[in-house]
Amino acid sequence: MEFETVIGLEVHAQMLTDTKIFCNCSTKFGGTPNSHACPVCLGMPGVLPVLNKKVVEYGMKMALATNCTINPSNSFARKNYFYPDLPKGYQISQFAYPLAEHGYILLEINGEQKKIGITRIHMEEDAGKLMHDENNPVSYVDLNRTGVPLIEIVSEPDMRSPEEAADYLKRLHEILVYLEICDGNMEEGSFRCDANVSIRPKGQKEFGTRAELKNMNSFRNVQRALEYEVKRQQYLVENGQKIVQETRLWDDAQGVTNPMRSKEEAHDYRYFPDPDLVPVMVDETWIARIREELPELPLVKRERFVKDYQIPAYDAGVLTADKALALYYEDVVKLCGKPKQVSNWVMGDVLRFLNEEKRDIRQCPISAKSLADMITLIEEGAISGKMAKDVIDDMYKTGKPPQDIIKEKGLVQITDEGELIKTISAIIEASPNQLKDYRGGKEKLFGFFVGQVMKATQGKANPQLVNDLLKKMLAG
Repeated sequence: MEFETVIGLEVHAQMLTDTKIFCNCSTKFGGTPNSHACPVCLGMPGVLPVLNKKVVEYGMKMALATNCTINPSNSFARKNYFYPDLPKGYQISQFAYPLAEHGYILLEINGEQKKIGITRIHMEEDAGKLMHDENNPVSYVDLNRTGVPLIEIVSEPDMRSPEEAADYLKRLHEILVYLEICDGNMEEGSFRCDANVSIRPKGQKEFGTRAELKNMNSFRNVQRALEYEVKRQQYLVENGQKIVQETRLWDDAQGVTNPMRSKEEAHDYRYFPDPDLVPVMVDETWIARIREELPELPLVKRERFVKDYQIPAYDAGVLTADKALALYYEDVVKLCGKPKQVSNWVMGDVLRFLNEEKRDIRQCPISAKSLADMITLIEEGAISGKMAKDVIDDMYKTGKPPQDIIKEKGLVQITDEGELIKTISAIIEASPNQLKDYRGGKEKLFGFFVGQVMKATQGKANPQLVNDLLKKMLAG
């Protein structure tokens, strides 16, 4: 039997605000356990939540960036459940009247665009964190994260493979970071994903029984967990067993998913309107102001890079995956005017240096001006491409401009024709047998003469000029 995979993702993104969603406690990651908590976020009797306006505006930015309709009136509800890290016994979220609905993002699938629908975007508060003692049967509760503002982005079940799901997740991550409303740090939990996955016989319209996957803290793990779960469900169906609707945890070390609990339905949470928070009214003037604040988004930037700089779509995709990297690239191009050469150096050496040390482009010791100057020196013939490899290595290690490194190392390229003619003449005179064979038809010996010239000049001769002069002089 041929199966079709059906995947929908629920993404939680922590908003990059200084304070929590309903109080003035800090949202800073870390800190002494329970030091970023107050009576409001702990739900003490007699306290009242006050909505952080910036959370609403950040949510609106994401809604507009993902083609959602922002609801003119949206409201908060209490989602009731009982965990040790949920001090109030309920979570303030949105249910019947979310911030935004009916959006989409576009993915590039096999050279064609595919629309992945977004069901809703809503605001909510985060819960706390449980820390389990590996040596004792004890768990500790840290409530610093309680009340940290989140938006939840719920997709339609439009993805048909783990690869599509990972790609969708990367696109969402890109947009959030471009908007500067979330730092996207998966290790710290500020960008988290739960996946709903099911299978059905190909051609069947009804969805199969789904499993919800949790505990995936990287794009790779999301894809791996989904791949495993699809195979697990196929095995059950093919062997006449029943798929149970449940929540499952991804075990990265073992590469498997394990059952956690039976999946709750909405009615299990006993949602009801939060009596302490009034509805949020959003008018067109507010929406228009937020729309004006939106930056150029990744997809638009990619298309512009291809059009304006005449670079391949692959290059544009790499360069625009990070907003700061795209800015760096454009700064270099403005200074030297060589878009493809800049793309090659940034994607090659610069990113290699940074990846080796796990650094960000904002921490790069090679300034945009220094890289532009080096590329200009290559174009002017002052240094060769081979020399530039040594130069850029020193630029990264020392932060010095290329001119200083070239001067210190004596790497100036030889472009004096008279000097090169003397060198070539001496090499031809010292290689009579090779000269005879070359003129007899063994054209591969041309490389021998080039190598001898470069050796004699310690690699400083201009390669193009060497080639031109050798062709004339070897021809007799």
